[in-house]
Amino acid sequence: MDLTNKETLLSPSKRAVFLLFVPVCAYAGITGIEPGPTVAAVKAAQSAGDNAWVLMSAALVLLMTGPGLALFYSGLVRQKNVLGTMMQSFGMMAMVTLVWAICGYSLVFGEGSPVLGDLRYAFLNGVGAAPNADYAPTIPHTTFMVYQMMFAIITPALIAGAFAERVRFNAMMIFSLLWMFLVYFPVAHMVWGKGGYLNPFLGGRVPVFDFAGGTVVHITSGFSALVTALYIGRRKGHPDEPMKPHSLVLSFIGACLLWVGWFGFNAGSALAASALASSAFVTTHLASASGALAWMLAEQIRNGKPSALGGISGAVAGLATVTQGAGYVAPFSGVLIGLIAGFLCYFMVGVVKNKFGYDDSLDVFGVHGVGGLVGCLLTGVFATRAINEGLKLANGQAAPLGLVDGNAGQILNQGIGAAIAIAIAVAGTLVALKLTGLVTPVRMAGNEEEQGMDIVLHGEEGYASED
Repeated sequence: MDLTNKETLLSPSKRAVFLLFVPVCAYAGITGIEPGPTVAAVKAAQSAGDNAWVLMSAALVLLMTGPGLALFYSGLVRQKNVLGTMMQSFGMMAMVTLVWAICGYSLVFGEGSPVLGDLRYAFLNGVGAAPNADYAPTIPHTTFMVYQMMFAIITPALIAGAFAERVRFNAMMIFSLLWMFLVYFPVAHMVWGKGGYLNPFLGGRVPVFDFAGGTVVHITSGFSALVTALYIGRRKGHPDEPMKPHSLVLSFIGACLLWVGWFGFNAGSALAASALASSAFVTTHLASASGALAWMLAEQIRNGKPSALGGISGAVAGLATVTQGAGYVAPFSGVLIGLIAGFLCYFMVGVVKNKFGYDDSLDVFGVHGVGGLVGCLLTGVFATRAINEGLKLANGQAAPLGLVDGNAGQILNQGIGAAIAIAIAVAGTLVALKLTGLVTPVRMAGNEEEQGMDIVLHGEEGYASED
């Protein structure tokens, strides 16, 4: 640069800074000082921040099962079944943890076939401090593994709400173990695993966008719940005898814990402390609030007053429905998704269930199954590259995602993914129930139902009375 040329002339102050900078640069060149350590420090700080957020998110998702879901479900059953209901969630926290570490993680995230992973990570072999670049390049592989474990734990725990108050604990544990292998592991691999049939980022054939488990968690658990409710049959006395929740206070606390924990579920699925996590966080919160208001409004119109149970049910419906698209849709698309969820899930629970008479005790199908399915399809409508630029075209530009980006075909892709998940869930659940019945009686006897799960199955009482 010619500093005397009028076209490039610097002011005296800028020229002094420039002349001072020249020897500094020269010294750096002579001594071999490179910017590498600074870049490395930035990367280390990013990795530390991402790791902290995902570890915290893992804890939040575990909190959703216990105490969140345990309290939510146990408050909705009769007093004699409160401990038995809590134990179903707690049992999943224990059993699924070990199964996931032994082989579940590998079957989902190992690179195997389009339907199921291999056993390369069995017993956590090769799962250590180094990141797995295929899934989460800025956090330890161990962190990614344990975060995904929490999703596996809560999914079968959700199903238990459909057969509440009438299934033996041992049968529930055996059924859930079989269900994980027959339903959860294959569907999770197909959607999230490398080479999975429905994975849009890692070699899938049908691209299905599922940011945090709308298909993997809610569709599979919701439709499996309907199958179990129909297969096992109604509770003794249903619907002639009143079976009111024994403690809406417990359910209210549980629902609030679910709402908070869902930030780990959805925003944590960004797998980084990033702008995408922030967007998913906000979208999740707006959808939950919208779902709660929509359900309460529906109750106000139909019954003349909103209920506490309706409010918390609507919040969960909004959360379940927005899960699929939380990291793909804009925040106010989340509002629309939440409103649709609140009204539609209320209709399923308050009208459709009563019309057909099935005993989905705690409305798992009406909220998670229907909500998950609707959320899956609406993700095909509202997904936009303005929020998520992860999918690239051949030229390196962000690919259009949903209908709002001009990609109407994504709605069909989402529908195909949902149909595959429903088919696997229905078939796998029936097989798991049949096999469980060969090992142990699935349902409690009539007199046992009258005594309650707490005394019959666990020899305890949730509320001990003093003589």
